[in-house]
Amino acid sequence: METVFIGLGANLNDPVSQLKNAISALETLPNSQLACCSRLYGSKPMGPQDQPDYINAVACLHTELAPEALLDALQNIEQEQGRVRKDERWGPRTLDLDILLFGNEVIQTERLTVPHYGLSDREFVVYPLLEIAPELVLPNGIKLSDICAQLPLNDLTPIE
Repeated sequence: METVFIGLGANLNDPVSQLKNAISALETLPNSQLACCSRLYGSKPMGPQDQPDYINAVACLHTELAPEALLDALQNIEQEQGRVRKDERWGPRTLDLDILLFGNEVIQTERLTVPHYGLSDREFVVYPLLEIAPELVLPNGIKLSDICAQLPLNDLTPIE
């Protein structure tokens, strides 16, 4: 089984419930086992500021699914929870599930980039990830704790 970290985010339609429902859905993925999940965090929107704040978390999953099969499963969860994909980058959404890390693999396909391209720059990913994997070293050899030491919290707040 591969250890995978999934970023979760939502800012529409009761985002706390959206994340809790998504975590429950992750528990039912085939050939997979949810290992743990960070606390939920409140964060400011990354893009346009005329949208609600986000709720974020990171989950650790052990899976036998191939990377793109996992991506399909995550997109199915998003769709089941009402996500409508628009061309607007960083806009509001009911649910966003991103594969942050897939073991120690580096993946670059038309549909999937792992490690996630924004992983090291986003406090709402780095801090929840550090909470559940404090000794994590990224595929490029950089310690997650070193990234945290350089990344401001930007009003990131644990809510649970």
